[in-house]
Parts: sequence; structure tokens; C-alpha cells
Amino acid sequence: MNKKFASAVSGGAVLVLVLTGCGGDDGDEKANAWAKKVCDKWSPELQKVETAQADMKRVSGTTSKPDEVQKTDSAAFQVQSDAYKAMSAAVSSAGAPPTKDGQATQTAAVQGFESASKAYADLKAKVDALDPKDQTKFADGLSQLSAAIAEANKGSQEAYAKVTAGDLGKAIARQKGCKVS
Repeated sequence: MNKKFASAVSGGAVLVLVLTGCGGDDGDEKANAWAKKVCDKWSPELQKVETAQADMKRVSGTTSKPDEVQKTDSAAFQVQSDAYKAMSAAVSSAGAPPTKDGQATQTAAVQGFESASKAYADLKAKVDALDPKDQTKFADGLSQLSAAIAEANKGSQEAYAKVTAGDLGKAIARQKGCKVS
């Protein structure tokens, strides 16, 4: 429906694409164990985010009806909100990663994923409030959501950057649960 909106939505895919990296050497066993705890819980959430983004892209074309776009986007925003909340919980329950600033890394990552979760919940409320019967206003409303989508993605990207720095990032890249198609 709106190409700018579709472009902003695809920005969320950055997080998903970063997760497809390949691992290198064995690294630290503690880092590997921590990464496994996190990635095992992240795996289903990453799949949900990827599916939600694909659904949004599918209906962002000019042939989709506004009510279909609204329904799909609303559901996708809810899925992403729930997924990032679960990802935050996974980092929280795994404890501080075995790095120099492990506690600070954990805290920043948890806050980043929580921020993304809240931002996607806010996006859901905003898209739900749009009137799909007035196509012009609906398209304008979607267009205005683009910046909010970019901001929501920023929280998850910053959180992910925290837990993928240095050797911890290598350990995460080796985990099957953090790899998506």
C-alpha cells in the first residue's frame, strides 16, 4: 500500500539478518553456554518476527485493501511486541554474560528489547486507531508510522549489538537457535 512504510518495516529485518552469521573457532565455553541458553529461547521468537515482517511486506503492495493491511499490521506488531518481550526475558533469565562488563551488557540488552516490545505495542495501538474506510487518511497514517517503526527497530538493534560484541557475538553466531532463514 505504501512503499515508504514497506521500507521502514524491512528495517526490522536488519536484526534478523544479523542473526544469520557464521561462527568461527571454539571460543570460551562459558560464553557458548550463555549463548546457548539465550539462543534456544530466541529461536521461536526470531521465527515469529521473520514471519510477521513477511506478512507485513505481503500486504504493503498497492493491491491490498486498507482493512487487510490494518488487520495484518496490527497482528504483526503484536507478534513483534511479544517476541521482543520474550527475547528480553531470555537474556534476563540467562544471567549476566561472561564478559568484562557482563552485568551492564545484560541490563542494556534487556532494556533495549523491552523498549522494542513497548514500541511495537504502541504501533499496534496506532494502526488500530486508523480508519481504513478513508483510504487517503489511512495511507497518511501508515506513512506517519514509518518513523515510529524505525525507532522500534532501533531498540532491538541496540540490544542485539550489546550481546553480540566481541567473543560473545562469536558464541551467539555459533548457536543453531540464533540462525534464521
